[in-house]
Amino acid sequence: MIRSKIWFRCAVVHDPVTPKIVRPAVIGWDAKQRKVDLVIERSLKGDELVRRMKGWITVPTRDVIETVNRYGRFKVLDERDLVVEYDSLEKFKALQKALKEKFDSEVDVELIEKESVW
Repeated sequence: MIRSKIWFRCAVVHDPVTPKIVRPAVIGWDAKQRKVDLVIERSLKGDELVRRMKGWITVPTRDVIETVNRYGRFKVLDERDLVVEYDSLEKFKALQKALKEKFDSEVDVELIEKESVW
C-alpha cells in the first residue's frame, strides 16, 4: 500500500495546509416529546474531512475528491491524519500529474515513506 499526504493552498494565509482531526465529531439529538441523552462520537471519513474544507482552501473540494478517487482513496489514519492510499506507485505519480494539470500548485501530494512516523 502506497500512501501520501495531501496539501491544499489555504485561502486565508496561502500556505500549504492539510486537515487533521483534532476531536471526533459529536452528534446528539433533540427530541420533540422526550429527552434523549444519546450521543455518538465518531471521526470523519477522508472524503468527509475534505468536504469540510470548502471555503477554507483555494480549490473546489468536489473537484479534488473526484480527481483523487480516480487514482486512490482518501483515508484518515489513527482517527487523525488525512492521507491518500494507492494500489501502486504509478497511480501516485498519475495523481500527482493530474493535480498539477488541474490545480497547478494549489493541491499537491507528497509520498510518505514507510518508516515515517507522524
